[in-house]
Amino acid sequence: MSLVDTAVYAVHLLFGGVWTGSVVFVTVAVLPTARDGLANAEPLAPVVGKLRNISRLSAVVMLLTGGHMAGAAADYTVGSLTGTTRGHLVLGMVALWFLLIGLVEVGGGRLADGFEEMKVREPAREARPFLLAATVVSLLLLVDAGLLAGGIA
Repeated sequence: MSLVDTAVYAVHLLFGGVWTGSVVFVTVAVLPTARDGLANAEPLAPVVGKLRNISRLSAVVMLLTGGHMAGAAADYTVGSLTGTTRGHLVLGMVALWFLLIGLVEVGGGRLADGFEEMKVREPAREARPFLLAATVVSLLLLVDAGLLAGGIA
């Protein structure tokens, strides 16, 4: 593996970890705090803004680095993507990646809209199903990445 490929792989993993970690943090720490009314909207709004920015930036970085990694692996063809376990894992990762983007955007948008109105409990309740689903998707992405990195498939 070349130095460039190693750097791309490291950046891909770093952004994947930060993205999934931020989703889990907001779901586990921020959302219950808001739902219970233990904080007001003013300090929570920037957290949601940062989550959405991290999600958007990570999506772009993951697309670019993932594309490089797929391009560097000469064995990725339509047949290998659709006919092998490794290919299914790669396609599954792409599908989960798109799903995570959508879930974070919807959940984060519901929180941001409510926080702009200085509401906390109601937006947290509305965003909860989306952010819980985003957390599950994040964990599935990490499992998928682990299977790919570990050479299981």
